Amino acid sequence: MTSKKDIAIKGLVEISRIILGVTFIFSGFVKAVDPFGTAYKIEDYLAAFNLSSLSFLAMTGSVLQAVVEFAMGACMLFGLYRKWNSRLTLAVMVFMTLLTLYLAIANPVEDCGCFGDALIITNWQTFYKNIVLLICSVVVFIYCERISNFFTGKTYWLAFLYIFIFIGLFTFRNYLYDPLFDFRPYKIGADIPKSMSVEEGKGREEKTFLVYSKDGAEQEFTEDNYPWEDSTWVFVRMDTKVIKEGEKPLINDFSINKLVFDTEKTQVETQLDITQEVLSDSNYVFLMITPSLTNMNMSYLSSFEDVANYAKDHNYGFFCVTASTSDEIMQWSKANTINFDFCIADGRMLKTVIRSNPGLILLKDGIVINKWADINVPAEESLTKPLSELADGQLTDVTAEDNKNVFYVCVAFFLPLLLLKVFDLLLYRKMKREKKNEVLNEEEIK
Repeated sequence: MTSKKDIAIKGLVEISRIILGVTFIFSGFVKAVDPFGTAYKIEDYLAAFNLSSLSFLAMTGSVLQAVVEFAMGACMLFGLYRKWNSRLTLAVMVFMTLLTLYLAIANPVEDCGCFGDALIITNWQTFYKNIVLLICSVVVFIYCERISNFFTGKTYWLAFLYIFIFIGLFTFRNYLYDPLFDFRPYKIGADIPKSMSVEEGKGREEKTFLVYSKDGAEQEFTEDNYPWEDSTWVFVRMDTKVIKEGEKPLINDFSINKLVFDTEKTQVETQLDITQEVLSDSNYVFLMITPSLTNMNMSYLSSFEDVANYAKDHNYGFFCVTASTSDEIMQWSKANTINFDFCIADGRMLKTVIRSNPGLILLKDGIVINKWADINVPAEESLTKPLSELADGQLTDVTAEDNKNVFYVCVAFFLPLLLLKVFDLLLYRKMKREKKNEVLNEEEIK
């Protein structure tokens, strides 16, 4: 008979393994959704620890982190390789808890990036989260044999192999294209001008104080009551204090400056801030985004040239926006005989807008109408009509699209595992039946 203690332990183990499994799956999945974003966060970590020379490993680390976290979570949830997975989980959580404690205290990076852009939490919140996960990992480590397994030992390896194949292919898909699920402020449908501000009364509030001294003592005054008529008070300084942090705008770094070159394209004559011009244009505007021209993938450059020619024919704006220096822009332009309208912008902002280098974004009235990674930029043969008559120029229902993609991803992940479970049951029953027949035959022989 099962004791109350055994029931309690079993319940604690199951709760712990579900918390760990779901958290690791979610963490790995959102990293797989956006491998470039995770790589950028790893670069931030390396820079914070003065290890920028290892930045070339950022993408490899991003992919490994996504695949391993997801696989560990799935193995925990399905009870695969319980002993080894519980040991690995405990080791990971001990390391991550110590690391996030340091991050919370020293604050070298603004947020840990453990859930990508899908869920941004502070370093202290991350540490508290890891404390809970560490406790759960200790429980499953001690009682790993009590973790329920979804598959029998005969099909462990098949389930394990499929989990790796699924998350590996999904990560590769998001490496080639823009993320399937976009959690960034520049997703399709985003109103950039609106995202650059907050509602009145909800933003940051500051107050200015005038500091005067008298008889060696300092006192703060407001602009309404400072002693301007009393000469015994001497002005010292002006202090600005934050009254309320308030909400921050989703976008605070979107700025585009167009470069105006001389006729020979040997030097920049001036820069024009065209941010508002681009965001207020009621016509379509294409932005070719390339954080670095020298590191740009040249394979699909001709497709961008086709789009630029199409935009010129239909009086749409087309700008190549980069974080490269003006000298690099002139050299690259001459080397590739490209006659784009070049603009410069913040590199981090450009990497946030679109992950591929280069990528393409379509705006109208400051709203993101569409986005393309370099691999799927509209082909010349598809640009046969004005954008108002093409599907590429229409704003899609992002929520409906995301719901559809969630369904497809869930089916792609769970359906094969469910079929494997059916096979597992049939195989188990067959083996059980064969074993029973063997026993009966032995009894008949006796």
